[in-house]
Amino acid sequence: MGLPDIGERIVAFLSGGESAAGLAVLFVSAAVEYVFPPFPGDTITLFGAFLAANLGWSVPLVFVAVTAGSLAGASIDYALGRRLARTPAASLSGRAKKARERVEPILERFRCHGAAYIMVNRFLPGVRALFFVAAGMAGLPAGRVLLYGFVSAAAWNALVIATGFAVGRSWERLLGLLGTYTAVAWIPVVVLVIAVLWIVFRPKRG
Repeated sequence: MGLPDIGERIVAFLSGGESAAGLAVLFVSAAVEYVFPPFPGDTITLFGAFLAANLGWSVPLVFVAVTAGSLAGASIDYALGRRLARTPAASLSGRAKKARERVEPILERFRCHGAAYIMVNRFLPGVRALFFVAAGMAGLPAGRVLLYGFVSAAAWNALVIATGFAVGRSWERLLGLLGTYTAVAWIPVVVLVIAVLWIVFRPKRG
């Protein structure tokens, strides 16, 4: 069963009406998206907005479920970054040790500008989990990272729910808007990836 099939099954389940199980599914979907980015979490969050706007689901409960799920997933990513940072250099292979040395300049930039990266993470597809892993590896304070992550997730989820109310009853139109936004949002992501690859693999002078 592919990821689109999983998304369709979850949407079908949520269509059955508001319930504690449905809110739990929204929470878990938002969390899994941060741990396993190919998971169609944005689609599930968007459908939560559609449910709130058109099928009478509680707006505050939907908002809390998807925002808390985002924070839970971000916490897992941050913890993974902290664990990677604590891995003794002596235990790494030569290739892994060299990779860590090349990644260090990126982490240094993250220590300086990490707040800005975390604040925009929820608006970027595909790479948001890496921001929290990098925050953990860079040793940024957990409380500050999760606060910025909350602000980003809250802003995104509020925007999605507002869009659900503005668009109305057309689920297909909502999906179309998400697809258009995702396509445009990949442009800065590609630029960011190219910049990171250049920093990591550029020849060292001297």
